[in-house]
Amino acid sequence: MNTEILKIKNLNKSFSSGEQVTHVLKGMSFAIYDGEFVAISGPSGCGKSTLLNILGLLDTPDSGDYYIDGLQVADMNASQRAQIRGNRIGFVFQSFNLIDEYSVLDNVALPLKYRGDSVEQRQARALDCLDKVGLADKAQFFPSQLSGGQQQRVSIARALAGDSGIMLVDEPTGNLDSKNGDAVMALLQDLNKQGTTIVLVTHDPRYADMAGRTIQLSDGEIVNDISNKEANKTSNKEPSNNTKKLTAEVA
Repeated sequence: MNTEILKIKNLNKSFSSGEQVTHVLKGMSFAIYDGEFVAISGPSGCGKSTLLNILGLLDTPDSGDYYIDGLQVADMNASQRAQIRGNRIGFVFQSFNLIDEYSVLDNVALPLKYRGDSVEQRQARALDCLDKVGLADKAQFFPSQLSGGQQQRVSIARALAGDSGIMLVDEPTGNLDSKNGDAVMALLQDLNKQGTTIVLVTHDPRYADMAGRTIQLSDGEIVNDISNKEANKTSNKEPSNNTKKLTAEVA
């Protein structure tokens, strides 16, 4: 069995507004293993994004346990959490979160600056990641010069740049049409085949089915945790030479 890299146990999270308390996560427990592609699905308001923020150390639970690589997150101080977040987790957001004044290359290289890599190391790594998503020829472009699908691929390259091994992806197709959404999902599948562990939040059942496993949420609780057999068959195949990077044209 693969190594258990993310584990939560009896996780609870609520938000208060005046006297009203909304329980967003209710005693949630599951584990994610190295090399998995897991989709977290469910309707709006079921707790998907809150859960992803906790997994990415952007938020904290009210109670329960969370382990990364066997280490209890509750035992970490702020500096240790920031280090784990910077070195172990890559993020992809629905809204891309690219800096308009920076070139595509500089956007992808930015996380490496905070890690202390040299300029030469940052640029070489960023260019390599852009090549993996089929956008090396757009390195000197600016985000405004790219389509939505291309901007999302840049954000995926940025998440890859830190070589973290874990990618948390929040509704990556939400701002894209079906053609671009399908292309982004194909890219995520390809990266998973090459070893990246991916946790995807999506409300779209079709995209959830493209993962190897789906955890379905409803009202802050897990209602199903299933293996998508056909997706697993695909992910077990060795990637061919022409799938080492995404080459499909995206509008």
